[in-house]
Amino acid sequence: MTTSGSALSVEVCTDEPAFAELAGEWGRLHRSCRSATPFQSHAWLHSWWLSYGTPGGLRLVLVRGGGELLAAAPLMRVRRPWPALVPIGGAISDFNDVLLDDTAAAEVATALADALAELARTALIDFREVRPGGAVERVYLCWRGPRHRVADSECLELPVLPMDQLIGRLPSARAQRIRNKINKLTRLGVESRVVRDDETEGALRRLLELHMLQWQGRKVTSEHVRPRFLEHLVRSVRPMVRSGEAAVREFVLDGAVVAVDLTLLSKSLAGLYLYGVDPQLRERKADVATMLLRASTEDLVAGDRSRVLSLLRGNEPYKHRWGPEVIVNQRLLLARRRTAPLLAAAACEAAARAWGKRILRRTATTGSPGLQ
Repeated sequence: MTTSGSALSVEVCTDEPAFAELAGEWGRLHRSCRSATPFQSHAWLHSWWLSYGTPGGLRLVLVRGGGELLAAAPLMRVRRPWPALVPIGGAISDFNDVLLDDTAAAEVATALADALAELARTALIDFREVRPGGAVERVYLCWRGPRHRVADSECLELPVLPMDQLIGRLPSARAQRIRNKINKLTRLGVESRVVRDDETEGALRRLLELHMLQWQGRKVTSEHVRPRFLEHLVRSVRPMVRSGEAAVREFVLDGAVVAVDLTLLSKSLAGLYLYGVDPQLRERKADVATMLLRASTEDLVAGDRSRVLSLLRGNEPYKHRWGPEVIVNQRLLLARRRTAPLLAAAACEAAARAWGKRILRRTATTGSPGLQ
């Protein structure tokens, strides 16, 4: 589908080969959108589609003006639990969004909203995991039909500061414990290095091998052990390393690689995405979280400090030792009058899930459901 206005053209691309050919102009748009995260890069999204996409489901909504791509909504059609258009990237992506050129006028966001409204005649538009300040919020604000916003996952973020300043933000007793952990790492002789792009595949394979080792005997995220996940990481991360959108770091002890981590990068944030650690490090009393964070901050403070350091989704207790800010992702639901019942169903489901989580937290805290 293609429509044209006086200055803007709108296209809904469903052709998979055409998605691959968008890499150049998609990259320019990604760099022009300050709120974009690494999960909106072409390398990440196109690779995800190759591993996880379903035939016939692709819906890329593209807005062009003056020969340039000014907005893009990377979506796919799903049929369960109800007809919906959802962002490409799935559960392995921590943030979803559209891309809007920061220099474009408000009419570009309106043109994108109008194109999505056409698609919303037969399906709910369901944006999960939108980071606050995301570009799709501009679409939400100019939406003319039914809309609804609910809270989604919690993420924890830290400022990009030298390690001594990061520690200096903490209560004195906790700060001293972390300094002791750093001294322990120094005495052990753990060293780190960022790998070159031509070393990326081997490092990622080692990362997942170590990830399996560290979770041995415990419940691991099932997707991380599937071949398609490795294929996606290898295919997406190497070009992201070349373009400065990712960094893979190896940690070496006594000449052996004992840990590997993957950080995804954009103008707005650096996200600590995944790591693998040899259990021998913990056996030698090395604090892994401190090791990873120290290496990340050393690299980031040498670059763009306007970024935040995101610990991504998850509210695990170990993350709170650093005094992070809790950021709540949003779920934005957009519909037309005829699809408003789908929006109501999604909103009710989200409310029920939130209620269930509150009950589980209360049960874990008090030992009883707490129902009166």
